[in-house]
Amino acid sequence: MKINHTFYALSVAAMLALGTVTTGVHAADSEHPAVKRPFSAPPSADLTYAIKAKQHGLTINGTATVQWRAGDGKYSVAAESRAPIFGKILETRSEGAIDDYGLAPVSFMEKRFRKEATTATFKRDTKTISFSVGDETYPIKGGEQDRVSIQWQLAANARATPDKFKPGSEWAYFVTARRNAEQWVFKVLKTENITVGGNEISALHLVRQQADDKDSQVDLWLAPSMNWYPVRVVFKDADGDYVDQTLDKFTKK
Repeated sequence: MKINHTFYALSVAAMLALGTVTTGVHAADSEHPAVKRPFSAPPSADLTYAIKAKQHGLTINGTATVQWRAGDGKYSVAAESRAPIFGKILETRSEGAIDDYGLAPVSFMEKRFRKEATTATFKRDTKTISFSVGDETYPIKGGEQDRVSIQWQLAANARATPDKFKPGSEWAYFVTARRNAEQWVFKVLKTENITVGGNEISALHLVRQQADDKDSQVDLWLAPSMNWYPVRVVFKDADGDYVDQTLDKFTKK
């Protein structure tokens, strides 16, 4: 069982860095916001994160790498998570265009350890989101994200209008996972200091609003001095388990 918890914890960590944690709220019961916001994509970069986690009393370490690319009206995010001994345990990718709403995914892929890859497809011609697993479909109204792109959409919106990302402000998006979609709402808390690669920097702390006490909490820190790159992500379970992912180094491309 401990090996399974190890795989789970590190997989969650990688998904967290990309905004891919599932909370179990069905999209059919969620709102579907379509809001145009000012958008300024962070420069393309390769980023490496250090992972620390606690799952059922077991302490786990690992790394996650992210390749973020944006330019010429297109974007892509490719990431993978690795753990000592086990090697690659999670691979994710989101790619698409950049339109009036910001990132406009065309496809989202997730490949978990010893599992078949799953995909979500954004069919722009028929304005429909469909999945390789399950029969759910959702309409495309504008501004929809997947659980990889959402983190970068937030960063781009904050980079374009930093004055609007004030403590207490809330930001709602419609987010697609492996087989369904739902509304995510982030609330801005405050500016805090985060250690990145041995240096202390200032970062804006956002938290995903929880529907109830059973939901997991997602905290995200965006760094204004580093083009609003996501520098830390923390996932907390109601039972005290957590996954903490912090940027270690990055290289602009």
